[in-house]
Amino acid sequence: MNVQSAINKELFIPRDERMLVAVEVSRRKRKRMSFLPTGAGGDYNTFICVSVTNTRPHQLLITKVKQFGGSSSFTKRTQWTVEKLRQVNGINPNKDCPEFDLVFDGAVDQWVASSSAEKCLFVQILYHACKTYWEGKVGSLGKVVRQRSQSAPLEVGAGPSVPSPVPAPRTLQSRRKSYVPPRQTEFINCQPKLTAEACTMNLVIFRCKVFMNRLKNRMVANRSQSPARGQPGQRVTGSTLGNVVHRMNVALGERGDKLSHAEDKTVELMHKAQQFADTAHKLALKYSK
Repeated sequence: MNVQSAINKELFIPRDERMLVAVEVSRRKRKRMSFLPTGAGGDYNTFICVSVTNTRPHQLLITKVKQFGGSSSFTKRTQWTVEKLRQVNGINPNKDCPEFDLVFDGAVDQWVASSSAEKCLFVQILYHACKTYWEGKVGSLGKVVRQRSQSAPLEVGAGPSVPSPVPAPRTLQSRRKSYVPPRQTEFINCQPKLTAEACTMNLVIFRCKVFMNRLKNRMVANRSQSPARGQPGQRVTGSTLGNVVHRMNVALGERGDKLSHAEDKTVELMHKAQQFADTAHKLALKYSK
């Protein structure tokens, strides 16, 4: 079981939540807190997780999770709703980088992900989760306003015994004027491939890169912890594993190129189909006269 599955099983599933993505991070500017124990007790890993509640109305949550050294369990430290997340700063819109900032109400967290691919995957999933959440929020608010407008009483002159009701349109109009739409999360300095509409291919590529980075880190860790370090057989095994990783990287790059070519071909076919439809429409108009 990987770390993400373990966090989801231990912290989110018991609370009837579903984790969408988790990224391991460290602070760019580490805070000095004297009241925390030093040494082995102060060694910990930090994860930023995005989750959604299973019950309606759905809530989108950002949670800081820590795993202290020598422990296999995880601890939930801080949790924010997406309404408190004001801004996501990707730092560099021109190239992949592991740095990003999360700006909350009254707090700014500056993080460095374990790799650029994990940061890209996190930002991409967070962007689409926020977009889906805010679209649903605006749609539900609009539905409530329409229901109130339809249920507003009307003035009907049925007779002298019927009292004239209080003018409801003015109250409804004042409510509409006083209504302030929710402030959505702002994404700045993010690469277009992270906030594009058709980014399924990029999502697949990022997941593959994350998997390759984790596999590589695991092999390096196993190699450093092996007691037979320095023996000829161990060097051969490390070389073989390195060749496997290299071949998988090459295969991943070829797969990405094929996906890009397929996407370009699809766009070209859609363009030709649109031209054919326009031509057929013009011919139909011409011969119908």
